[in-house]
Amino acid sequence: MKLISICPSNTELIHFLGLTHSLIGVDDFSDWPHEIQHLTRLGPDLSIDMDKVEALKPDLVIASLSVPGMEKNIDGLESRNIPHVVYNPQSLTDIQKDLLDLGKRTNAMPQAEHAVRWMNDEINYYRTVSQSLHRQKKIYFEWWPKPIFTPGKTNWLTEIAELAGCRNIFWDVELASVQTTWEDVVSRQPDIIGMVWVGVKTAKMQPEHIRKRAGWGVLEKEMNTEIVKLEEALFCRPSPRLIFGLKRLASLVHPDRYPEFKSSDEEKYIKKLQEL
Repeated sequence: MKLISICPSNTELIHFLGLTHSLIGVDDFSDWPHEIQHLTRLGPDLSIDMDKVEALKPDLVIASLSVPGMEKNIDGLESRNIPHVVYNPQSLTDIQKDLLDLGKRTNAMPQAEHAVRWMNDEINYYRTVSQSLHRQKKIYFEWWPKPIFTPGKTNWLTEIAELAGCRNIFWDVELASVQTTWEDVVSRQPDIIGMVWVGVKTAKMQPEHIRKRAGWGVLEKEMNTEIVKLEEALFCRPSPRLIFGLKRLASLVHPDRYPEFKSSDEEKYIKKLQEL
């Protein structure tokens, strides 16, 4: 099959199914795995060039609604009768369902089932450890600094936090994404601030941006709040790579209870997957 992905998380989904060789085009922001670097680029994920997509004559386009504004792409695919499937995962379970659905559509069920089993094994292990902890640390994920956006209850990061022995301080807000204020963040007294600005490279996120805000002194003195920089690719994209984000966060927050995270862990798993 000739496949096109117009969202980074879907490109990653395809790789976990061992189908990267079937990709003929991707959006501009897809950057993993490295094997996709030579592929035709189809524009930013919020504004895909449908003329290019149509010209490639794909058997299936894997689209997404994970970010507001992607509806435009879906309309374009439908108006041109381009075969496509749309995913909009909000949880780890949703991601597993998408893996199985895409595996069925592409005759890659063994790989899909393997990936789902692996995810379940990891989730069950981390849940067991999390439930044994005497105290869950409170974490605030900052998706964007101005205006402030953060994940709410119906988002995978709330789930990831709980598995890593944390509690998202906005777990009580029944939204996937919450626009709030810095004053509200301070009032919820997080132990940890995870900087994970969408679309910004980790090296360019500077904790000083947060330390300059009013109220930081209170968090630092009364809560001993710690600021950590988290990788967008492991926390902001709804793909199986979130499991490696879980490993990273858990080992960072509770190093005495969870295994040490190594970036090579991801490479080892992908290698095993490709041997199936």
